[in-house]
Amino acid sequence: MSPTFSSLAVRNYRIYATGAFISNIGTWMGRVAQDWLVLTELTDHSSTALGIVTGLQFLPFLLLAPWAGMIADRYPKRVILAITQTALAVSSLALGLLVVTGTAELWMVYGIALFTGIATAVDNPARQTFVSEMVPRERLANAVSLNSASFNAGRLIGPGVAGLTIAAFGTGWTLLLNTLTFVAVLIALASMTRAELKPAPMLTRGKGAIREGVSYVRGRPDIMLVMALVFVLGTFGMNFQITTALMATREFGKGPQEYGLLGSIMAIGSLSAALLSARRARPRLRILLIAFVGFTLSSGLAAIAPTYTLFALALVPVGLSALTALTTANAMVQLTVDSAMRGRVMALYMAIFMGGTPLGAPFIGWIGDVWGPRWTIGIGTIAVGLVTVVVSVWLARHENVQVTYETQRRPRLKIRTVPAPAPDPVSDPVPEAAR
Repeated sequence: MSPTFSSLAVRNYRIYATGAFISNIGTWMGRVAQDWLVLTELTDHSSTALGIVTGLQFLPFLLLAPWAGMIADRYPKRVILAITQTALAVSSLALGLLVVTGTAELWMVYGIALFTGIATAVDNPARQTFVSEMVPRERLANAVSLNSASFNAGRLIGPGVAGLTIAAFGTGWTLLLNTLTFVAVLIALASMTRAELKPAPMLTRGKGAIREGVSYVRGRPDIMLVMALVFVLGTFGMNFQITTALMATREFGKGPQEYGLLGSIMAIGSLSAALLSARRARPRLRILLIAFVGFTLSSGLAAIAPTYTLFALALVPVGLSALTALTTANAMVQLTVDSAMRGRVMALYMAIFMGGTPLGAPFIGWIGDVWGPRWTIGIGTIAVGLVTVVVSVWLARHENVQVTYETQRRPRLKIRTVPAPAPDPVSDPVPEAAR
């Protein structure tokens, strides 16, 4: 089997990945339908309202992260996922029925978005760390990348299907179709062979467990560095639910098909990034920083694109660089933490990455109303560019990491360690495996 898909040789992972892929298609259909509902059916293209909906979906990541991580470390992850996936199906069903019956109001969408966020906040650390129970350690980075590939293959298919079904049958029926896709995950979880799973040691005590997880991360500057980078990317750079919706509807005056197509086009780059990441034996710091540079440049081009077609084309490298950054960061964290701490650490990681959205999404929505759709992307470009420069300077000064740009032969960014003038017994450098 090709190294890119080596994790699929594991039966349990193969079953799980199949169900997750079907569900991912539905998830992206649901996201597009929800955003279209808010922008065109419940408001007059209010980016502020869309920002609030997005913020409510991600607020629980910030508030519930310590408890969600503790749950993932204490209880069987397969059971947790069965409960959370059922809850997500119920939320999708409720919104779909409200829309189909013509009783949906904006405050109802807010409430369902918050409920969805709570279920997803508990689901995420369990889902992220469940991978390590299905595949051996040497295939963990590959499985993480394939999960991202599945998610973005869903993004490639889902928005386009959503655009067609919204135009043909309406927003409500699109949401109801999403509800059915959650059944695929539940069937996959029930079909797995429990004896072949390798659960991590479960947390047996509750008192002090959350504090222990926070202390562990505070003692790992390599993990804190990765979290700082993904915080800025997630808070200011990856508000695609808002930015692409505003660019399609307000800047270019397009309909649901063209809006859904943008998500599929971006997924071409994202899916390519995930498959390329699956071929790498281990994640490296230089790949992470190069991806941040690529995101800064490509999102800047998207912000100034004069036509819908050029904007759509710019989304391919945006998706490529963003997903490269996320898969690399995720794998760096999962491969370098103790297995007993993995749930709590990944919960904090997801809180840092997605928990910034409640802060960034309403702000980005406000920017769209005041300064225009293009600035919703431009703000992210500036923020990600600045944090890339700051982290590069910090690495050069504190971790003896040298960042250079080579112009001879072929242009490329080089990141390497240089001899320190004197050893620092206090310093805790970035592990070699992460470079």
